[in-house]
Amino acid sequence: MITIKAVEERILNAIQPEADALGIEVVRIRMMGGRTPTLQIMIEKTEGGTDVEDCADFSRAISPALDVHDFIDNKYHLEISTPGIDRPLTRAKDFARWAGHLAKVELAIPIDGRRRFQGIISSEEDGVIKLQLDDDSELEANVSDLSKASLVLTDELIEVAQAEGQMTELEDGAFDEIEEEGDEPDTEEENQS
Repeated sequence: MITIKAVEERILNAIQPEADALGIEVVRIRMMGGRTPTLQIMIEKTEGGTDVEDCADFSRAISPALDVHDFIDNKYHLEISTPGIDRPLTRAKDFARWAGHLAKVELAIPIDGRRRFQGIISSEEDGVIKLQLDDDSELEANVSDLSKASLVLTDELIEVAQAEGQMTELEDGAFDEIEEEGDEPDTEEENQS
């Protein structure tokens, strides 16, 4: 997973058995600062169709492991959500899955003084991604060399989301993400201590 801190790695190892048991993949873990920090965990079902109930079930399943291991010293918020349409790309397979779509990436170490790139994902093979950049050059980088990456919201990406049933067009022409059970948000938040 891209830029995973030591504490995030320990959390991932502790919750992975519950994720496997529920048929869920952990897309990203991020510890975000503040007076009361937030532990954000993005998930998706292995077979797709993740909804708010899946987020709630996963939150309930991992809470005992988080409490027992006490990874975070003080009170924090737990946020379980789906990656959304313009999702983060954190694993090599994410780049393979979204080949042909526009992505923005940031390198941990700059190439010729440049860290940020945007382009169409050409391919992913053995953890190496290729992006076709606007100037017709190509960026080739290991996923492990990226500090962050995500899809860019485009009409093509919206069409894919609609075709997969993730979105519906509203009367005013705007789009709204939908779930199998209705318009509830894909987030389950809890206070942890």
